[in-house]
Amino acid sequence: MASSLIAHILLLLSSIQLIIASPVSVTAPTVTLPYGTFSGAYSSTYNLTYYRKIPFAASTAGDNRFRAPQPPLPITNGTYNTDQAFDMCPQRTVNGSEDCLYLGAYSRPWTPPPKGPKKSLRPVLLTFYGGGFIQGSAAFSIPPSGFPVLNVSLQNDYVVVYSNYRTNVFGFLSGKTIARHGDAHLNTGLLDQHAALVWIQQNIHVFGGDLANVTIWGQSAGGGSVVAQTIAAGNRGRRLFAKAMASSPYWPKTYRYDGAENEALYAAVVAGAGCAGARDEVACLRGVDAQTLRDVSLTLTTSLQYTTSSFAWGPVIDDAFLTEPLSAAVKRRELNAELLLTSYNLHEGENFIPPGLNSAAGAGGFNSSGASFDAWLHGYLPGLRTGDLQKLKTLYPAEGSAEEMVYNTTYARAGLVYRDLQLACPAYWLSASAKKGSLMEYTIAPAKHASDTIYWNQVNAVQKSDPRTYEAYAGAMASFVQTGDPNAHKVTNESVVGVPLIKSGEQFVIRSGEIATEKADRLEKKCAFWLSVADRIPI
Repeated sequence: MASSLIAHILLLLSSIQLIIASPVSVTAPTVTLPYGTFSGAYSSTYNLTYYRKIPFAASTAGDNRFRAPQPPLPITNGTYNTDQAFDMCPQRTVNGSEDCLYLGAYSRPWTPPPKGPKKSLRPVLLTFYGGGFIQGSAAFSIPPSGFPVLNVSLQNDYVVVYSNYRTNVFGFLSGKTIARHGDAHLNTGLLDQHAALVWIQQNIHVFGGDLANVTIWGQSAGGGSVVAQTIAAGNRGRRLFAKAMASSPYWPKTYRYDGAENEALYAAVVAGAGCAGARDEVACLRGVDAQTLRDVSLTLTTSLQYTTSSFAWGPVIDDAFLTEPLSAAVKRRELNAELLLTSYNLHEGENFIPPGLNSAAGAGGFNSSGASFDAWLHGYLPGLRTGDLQKLKTLYPAEGSAEEMVYNTTYARAGLVYRDLQLACPAYWLSASAKKGSLMEYTIAPAKHASDTIYWNQVNAVQKSDPRTYEAYAGAMASFVQTGDPNAHKVTNESVVGVPLIKSGEQFVIRSGEIATEKADRLEKKCAFWLSVADRIPI
């Protein structure tokens, strides 16, 4: 068993060429922040300095449950060892802890002035995890998540930060009662992310990071988090970040906090937790065991899965931080970042629709018939009018084509509808609304949701077996983080095309064995339709 494990590790390490300088002697680093001293660690294998666990806010338990993040407690008992794992925020079932507002950071080693070179501060990348706004964690081991992007070229040298944020009922409980309570807040999950951005502004220089050159990035709900932070009124004018990347941004339908759907969710949580009729329902909810809330939240998570809200929990429109939906922000072209790089996958909508749509026999009340497609549409988009549905079916016929695919099944048709509304169009809208924006499409089979992560999330054999795709894709991302231009530090040679601006009418396409550009006019047309009916969805 031991020899097998060693062989596996050696195979993993050989699966990608590590782009590091000659071995250097680096001691474990120590940094001092206003609230404590923190020791990090160094990996000679990957030439990385890293701090895996740094508190950026207080525990969210007790009185802090449903509150905006509070300042971290001072470290008074010596140097805090950051080379340790930290817990995720409460998850869907039994995992996680409410003492969870930690972040980690890693970079190539940095020597601060006066010993280091002047003006040596580097760009910063803050990453938000995915998980449908119902689960996820920022904890990392070595090599860390996202390392293949940094590792694609020595031209790029930036500081990576991963931060936890609350999800499910702990991060997105809403309703009038929450809004009116004197000591509770809406969208606490988004406020956790905002607190991480503020922490960077206050502290990142100590880690060699440039607070004026911050990029935010995420995939799936992490990409949706980028959407939220990029349109949030609570960030407007604060210059918390300059650039944004959104990979397959999952952007759920965003209802007002006091809308019927969110009021029903709040009522179900109160009843399930045994707090109905309490004089102070919020205080009662703070007093119940975290597992009770997990159990109630889990039941509600799937209650609307194939209808009005995929996973029930997610950002809501409030009157303070996220004050308008994405559709309103893009119509006005008012974003909190001028530079955007976004992406979507060809078949990724199929991850989110009823599996029964894929067979004649069906399952879960759905099958592959046209009538079943209509029934799904009615439940998924109940606010659309007859004329809207007619236009939708013209754009998404029973047999048709889209970008790199030709289809003739109900499953593919429904997958396209979902993909465009909640993944591809949010990506397109962000890039098209930016001062400079680019859009990438990933089409390598199966091109489902998260299929593309093999090229950039973790060290993976495909990065060595298919170096052109890896270097073109991850190289564009790394160049964008470093310079704001996906082509400035282009890794591939002149035979491989660069990433066009979406305002040219073209998108960057990652195909099997080929990197290309193509017109984005068909996606643009469909996204224009969704924008025209956004007030009836809402998105």
